[in-house]
Amino acid sequence: MKIIIASNNQGKIKEFKVLLGDKYEIYSMREAGLYDDIVENGTTFLQNATIKAEYVYKKTGITVIADDSGLCVDSLNGEPGVYSARYAGENATMEENKKLLLKNLQGKDRKAYFTTCLVMLGDKKIVAYGKTEGEILFKEEGTNGFGYDGLFYSYDLKKSFGVALEQEKNMVSHRSRAIKNLIEQLNK
Repeated sequence: MKIIIASNNQGKIKEFKVLLGDKYEIYSMREAGLYDDIVENGTTFLQNATIKAEYVYKKTGITVIADDSGLCVDSLNGEPGVYSARYAGENATMEENKKLLLKNLQGKDRKAYFTTCLVMLGDKKIVAYGKTEGEILFKEEGTNGFGYDGLFYSYDLKKSFGVALEQEKNMVSHRSRAIKNLIEQLNK
């Protein structure tokens, strides 16, 4: 089965390919010939994932999985949340996002979680969620992964995602849990 992942983020695409295994042919948007930037103007992870899934499905007619994920910090009222990729502004770098997060956390509780909402569109619509809990470190540890991984201390792994091996992260990550949830629904 051919599936387009509604993303060009190579870190995400790699995770999807590993987690979905050999059962599916996985393509990024670019590999499917879509070079568009999809405007994610929803206020929830579900809204943003749905926007991306519908856009790609309408353009291609091929089954699509769209993901919207983010880092949520309890003491920051869930920020950065749906704005995780643009926390420090629309054109901010990930370094600027991380710097702002650390600044905003000064003197506050650091409990946090990563969450993922997946929307699969094809013959039907399937929605799946995943979550992994931890806390934000005071400084980055490790260079593995992408995004906020080096700042996120995983309660499951007892170390940051930045030092975790890819296989370790894939066992407990929000995205892997959402994909497992999606596969369970597909198998029903």
